[in-house]
Amino acid sequence: MPAGRRITSRNAQFQQWQALLANRKKRQRAGEFLVQGVRPISLAVEHGWPVHTLIHDDRRGLSRWAGELLDTVPAERIAMAPELLADLGEKNEAAPELVAVVGMPADDLQRIPVEDDFLGVLFDRPTSPGNIGSIIRSADAFGAHGLIVSGHAADVYDPKSVRASTGSLFALPAVRVPSPREVADWLQAQRAQGKPVLMVGTDEHGEKNVFDFDLTQPVLLLIGNETSGLSGAWRELCDHTVSIPIAGAASSLNAANAATTVLYEASRQRIAAKAQVSGV
Repeated sequence: MPAGRRITSRNAQFQQWQALLANRKKRQRAGEFLVQGVRPISLAVEHGWPVHTLIHDDRRGLSRWAGELLDTVPAERIAMAPELLADLGEKNEAAPELVAVVGMPADDLQRIPVEDDFLGVLFDRPTSPGNIGSIIRSADAFGAHGLIVSGHAADVYDPKSVRASTGSLFALPAVRVPSPREVADWLQAQRAQGKPVLMVGTDEHGEKNVFDFDLTQPVLLLIGNETSGLSGAWRELCDHTVSIPIAGAASSLNAANAATTVLYEASRQRIAAKAQVSGV
């Protein structure tokens, strides 16, 4: 393993990395965020994300996984005192084996591929980074092509979002946009190219039950803010709205649960449609 620097005190470099955990503006300015865990770091490497730095415990032996990463990934190596590494890993006790400093991709809607079977998700002004990560995980699991996070919202690269995605952040494009205009222009361009993507909003008073709506079409699913739902601007842009039938005392579903439900139904319909075409 190539030699790297050692950090044993809370120096300026350590403080800069620590700030990436809690300060969105500093993450954005640096163009970096922290990643912990075997699966997330492995997926970041597998999907070609730029790993700038790999930080490891300077007092413990490395696993084969960590040793191979440090040998093969072209990144700066840092050996760090375990109590400092535990802070970067946000753990009260044992330090993680590795923490990676990873570069952010551009917030460009062209990162999201629009195929004939396009399935995307837009999350309007989310307040919970954990919900963002959970929706990324569900979107990845059920075959979506990307996630858009709109407006003044929780950050895709917040540690809570990164952890909740369990690595799917690195497999599924997630793009932040400031307003509906950017998405409307993007979809208009897609439609001009013969890709008729429908904007379908989720709403408890939707015009159709989600189970009765054809989700085999190219669709961008819109999920509203956890408290206030979809904004008026997004509602006006929707081609259709769908509701999720629920029972019991609950009046609505958590945003991540609602997104997962609709994504599952879209996946179910698409699998059934393919089976019917193939005669299975």
